[in-house]
Amino acid sequence: QIISAGIILWSGMTALCGVAGSFIALLVFRIGVGIGEAALTPPANSIIADYYPPRSRARALGFYAMGITLGGVLANAFGGPIAEMFSWRQAFLVLGIPGVIVGVVFLLTVKEPPRGYADPPDTPIVDKLGVGDTIRELSAKRSFWLNVAAASLVAYVGYGVSNFQAPYFQRAHGLSVAEFAIQYAVPLGLAASFGAFSAGYLTERLSIKHPNAIAWIPGIGLIACVPLYLIGFSTDNLSLAFWVLLVGAVLHYSYLGAQYTICQGVASTASRATAVAVMLFIVNLIGYGLGPLGVGLLSDVFTTTALAASSYGNDLTMEMCRGTGAEVIAALGQAKADACIAASAEGLGQSIRITGLLFLVAGAIYLWTCRTLQQDLVAKMS
Repeated sequence: QIISAGIILWSGMTALCGVAGSFIALLVFRIGVGIGEAALTPPANSIIADYYPPRSRARALGFYAMGITLGGVLANAFGGPIAEMFSWRQAFLVLGIPGVIVGVVFLLTVKEPPRGYADPPDTPIVDKLGVGDTIRELSAKRSFWLNVAAASLVAYVGYGVSNFQAPYFQRAHGLSVAEFAIQYAVPLGLAASFGAFSAGYLTERLSIKHPNAIAWIPGIGLIACVPLYLIGFSTDNLSLAFWVLLVGAVLHYSYLGAQYTICQGVASTASRATAVAVMLFIVNLIGYGLGPLGVGLLSDVFTTTALAASSYGNDLTMEMCRGTGAEVIAALGQAKADACIAASAEGLGQSIRITGLLFLVAGAIYLWTCRTLQQDLVAKMS
């Protein structure tokens, strides 16, 4: 019921964005979308844990996590063209109304199993817990907090980089927004979805002999994707950038199902949804809240340095380079405008590459989690 209500709420609010008559109305409807979306993942994790035994949860949660990346694919593939063919208002209506129908169908067709239905018989049964009780329970689970720390770092990099990928390819390679969305964002989103699912599938197969696979698979994946991202955001070869970022996305998103599986795996049956909610609160605060800001601030610093080192270092400032390409050319002339674009591409590329190094830390934290995971798990993966 909570999941259905959330789907109906955020879909209805999305549709209402298309008929908003003022900024305040649009703001209220967008807040409604956020409230509805917040009602999905915690109970979804709980119900998936009730449907699937511990060893199969990584695959199931990896499949569920594909919704995040596939949503981005569909947004790039359909949202823009719909808005271009009609208007942004029609795009909100077309995307929102079907969701209301999906929410009603979900309510009428999906049955909620008994709490702990798929847990092993020896899994401890805990009475209903409040938020404070859940926090006290989790405070003793080092694996939970290591998982939160690693997932937060990945979200910081992920949200920061994804917000600036299109501008980087525009500045560094001359792609238009539409070209990047269709030729790059869609394939990279599909690769990310494949990474989330394949890591879950691999975890299920390996957990029989390697019970810590849920932690070391994302650990290795995150560390291995770093050199690929460094190449992808520095090379002048557009084809090479595409292929290394494609493989990097598969490795990067190997963590997505793991963050949920570890989170609810170390929590008691009665506190799974709250544990996921606590994790998502921290992860989104750091990822959504600080990731784009951090990449943007670093980009400004490096762009200023690149401008100072250019042949027009004494004539150009960051403020002079702001605006669309046509505006900058009209104000500064072609030569100085080219210097602005080159400096901003270099500055943004450096910012993305340095931020991406945090994947090494996140990967190391996941590998470190293997030390305490088995003693913290309520139901063993093996």
